[in-house]
Amino acid sequence: MAQLASCGKSYVCDLELGKRTPTTDIARVLDRALGADGELITLADRRPDADPLTQADALQRGLLEDVAAGPLTDSGVDEVEYTVARHGRATRYRAEGELLPELLADFGDLRLKLAGRQGAPVRKRLLIAAAQMSGLMALTLLKLGDARSRAWWRTGRTAAAAADDRATLSWMYAQEAYQLYYGSDIEGAVELACRAQVLAGGLPCVGPALAAPLEARALARLGRGRETADALKTAEVALDRLPDEHRVGSAFGYSESQLRFHAGNAWTHLGETRRAREEQARALELYPESDHMDRALIHLDQAMCLAADGDAAGAAQAATNTLVGLSPSRRSALITYRANDVAARVPEARAVSEVRVLREILALPAGERDSGGDQPGDRGGH
Repeated sequence: MAQLASCGKSYVCDLELGKRTPTTDIARVLDRALGADGELITLADRRPDADPLTQADALQRGLLEDVAAGPLTDSGVDEVEYTVARHGRATRYRAEGELLPELLADFGDLRLKLAGRQGAPVRKRLLIAAAQMSGLMALTLLKLGDARSRAWWRTGRTAAAAADDRATLSWMYAQEAYQLYYGSDIEGAVELACRAQVLAGGLPCVGPALAAPLEARALARLGRGRETADALKTAEVALDRLPDEHRVGSAFGYSESQLRFHAGNAWTHLGETRRAREEQARALELYPESDHMDRALIHLDQAMCLAADGDAAGAAQAATNTLVGLSPSRRSALITYRANDVAARVPEARAVSEVRVLREILALPAGERDSGGDQPGDRGGH
C-alpha cells in the first residue's frame, strides 16, 4: 500500500492506527488502489476532529476538484469568462484590498479547470482567462504598492502567448507599461507601450487604445512635446476604432473618460495647464462618482496645474483635500505617489502652511490619514 500511495510504510501504519489523517491526494490514491468507490475520499473529508464548517470546506473543495478534473462544457467556459469580466469591472469601483481575496479564490478555481482534461478550443479560452486574471492580479498588487506584481505580468504574458492571442498579449504589454511608468522607468514604459501597439497589428482591440495614451504621458514626462501630441492623436484614432462593447468601465476596456483623463495628465506634465484643465473638466463630467481612483488622480492633476501656475497654497490644499476625502482603503499607493509628486513641485522656499500640512499628512502612516474630519488641511471637498 505504501508503494501504491508513494509514501512511507510508517505513514500507512499511522493511518491504520488512527494516529494521523490522510491528505486528499493520498486518500484518492488509496481509494483507487482498494477499489473503495469513493468511500475513503469521503471519510478523509469527514475528519472526526474537525468542526462541521471545516468539513464543509473540505467537501466543497473536493467536489470542485472532482468536477474540474473532467472536460468543461461551453457553459462552464462561459462561467469562467463571465467571472473574469466581472472582476475587470470591479477594478473600477472596488478597493484593491477587498478585491484581492476574491481574485485569489477564483484564480485557484481557474487553475484547477486548466489542469483538467480539456480540448484545444476550451484550453485556449482558459489560457486567455488565465492571462487576464494574471493581469488583474498584477494591477491589484501594483495599486497596493507590492512589487510582486512584476511576476504576475510575466505569468500573464506567458499564458497569452501560449493561447496565441495577439489582442490579449497586446493588452498585457499595455497594462505592464503602467508598472514601469509608476516605477519611474519612463523609457521602459514607452518601449512596452509601443510593443503593445505593434503586437495588435491593426486589430481594433483595447491594447492600442490603452497603450497610446500611456505612451503620450511617458513622452510628456520626458519633455517631448511634439511626440506627445502625436501619441494623443494615435490614441484618439485607437479609441474611435474600438468596438462599443470594449468602451466600458473595466480593466479590459477603454473609454472616452479615461482618454480625457490621460490626455489631461500628459498636458499637465508638459505644463500646458489650459489644455490640461479642459481635458480634466471633461473627464470629471464623464467619470461616474463610483470611480474613486481615477477621479482622485484627476483632482491631483488639477493640483499639479495650480502648482505649475504658481499657486503653491492652492495646489497643496487641493492635494490635501483629495487625500483626506478618501477612505483609508481607497488611498492606494498610486494616489500617495501622485500626491507626493504635487508636494515635490512646490519649492521649499514657498512652503506655506498649506504645503506643510500636505507634507505632514503624506508623512503619516496610511491608516492615520483619517478621512473623517479634523485633519489640519480638511477644509472642504475637491
